[in-house]
Amino acid sequence: MKRFVYMDNGATSFPKAPGVAERMSDYLLNNGSNVSRGAYSNALNASRVVFDTRMKLCDLFNFDHPDHVIFTKNITESLNQGIKGFLTADDHVITSSMEHNSVMRPLHSVGCQVTYLPVDDQGYVRVDQLEGLIQDNTKAIIMIHSSNVCGSINDIGAIGKIAHDHNIFFMVDGAQTAGVVPIDMKKDHIDFLGFTGHKGLLGPNGIGGFLIDPKWVDQMKPLIEGGTGSASESKFQPSHMPDKYESGTPNVVGIFGLHESLTYLETLGLETIYQHEMSLVQYFLDHFKQDHVRLVGSPTTKDRTAVIALDFLKEDNSLIAFELESQYGIASRVGMHCAPSAHQSLGTFPQGVLRLSFSYFTTEEEIDYVIESIKQVCQ
Repeated sequence: MKRFVYMDNGATSFPKAPGVAERMSDYLLNNGSNVSRGAYSNALNASRVVFDTRMKLCDLFNFDHPDHVIFTKNITESLNQGIKGFLTADDHVITSSMEHNSVMRPLHSVGCQVTYLPVDDQGYVRVDQLEGLIQDNTKAIIMIHSSNVCGSINDIGAIGKIAHDHNIFFMVDGAQTAGVVPIDMKKDHIDFLGFTGHKGLLGPNGIGGFLIDPKWVDQMKPLIEGGTGSASESKFQPSHMPDKYESGTPNVVGIFGLHESLTYLETLGLETIYQHEMSLVQYFLDHFKQDHVRLVGSPTTKDRTAVIALDFLKEDNSLIAFELESQYGIASRVGMHCAPSAHQSLGTFPQGVLRLSFSYFTTEEEIDYVIESIKQVCQ
């Protein structure tokens, strides 16, 4: 039987945190109730878990307003809510070329004026050039915390301070860092933080969300309106939180799974997770010696996540990925990673890269196997 080695945690984590599947199954088998609707015991118990999950996210991101923690189906929906609900075509936005299409496409759809903060050849934004790009109509700074292509971690604290000093809405894409790298919304002056449950948070697919500072809520209209279980006599969407942005039945089973994974992260601690993942990156960098392969991004463990981007200079990246899976059972990700402008900045457009992304559950033995498999495929 062919071995299976999972190296695509940048897309979604696998395995999930211990207990996630069992917690979701228990909800489906023994509770099954909706939230914010019924007043019977099962519904109230489910609502308590949903609220406690908001509290856990507040603790994780140092945020004081659990009613301003909004659940969505993923971070793409969260970023769309932030961009399309807050911006108009008359606004100016500063972002970077490293952004995911979850930011690029909504910005293009809104039609606002966009200025791109320059990045260096390893994918780090040039924070020193940010202040000079601010205009009179700059309404938002939107920044990816860490590149999903090469793993570069940007200094969101420095960016947030500049945004705060100029009273500019600061939105952060935390898809690759939530659950791995500490994020402090207060210290970093983050006004809107998007997260997804199925990556570093080690939870299930289909659950994500955002946290928004109360002072900006009046300026951000909801994208979806409908039943909230509150103010049902009114034909208008409630303005109170979190109902303003949470119409319809939420993914309660997903929230139960996320609650369990957040509990696991609390037990482990983010420092333990991050240090383990960086030890795996260092192990790979120390042992991977392959001619005609370019390591894209930082060659060290400083200011990065556990994402390894490889560009095979004499072979087709897609063919290498296919051979790794078909011959050796290695799951990787190849191509543009929904971030074509990032590849343009990194010099890997249009071929993209082969991406290996580790998690807390990845082992050195698996990395040895991957390195040897790449060597065999390239011979």
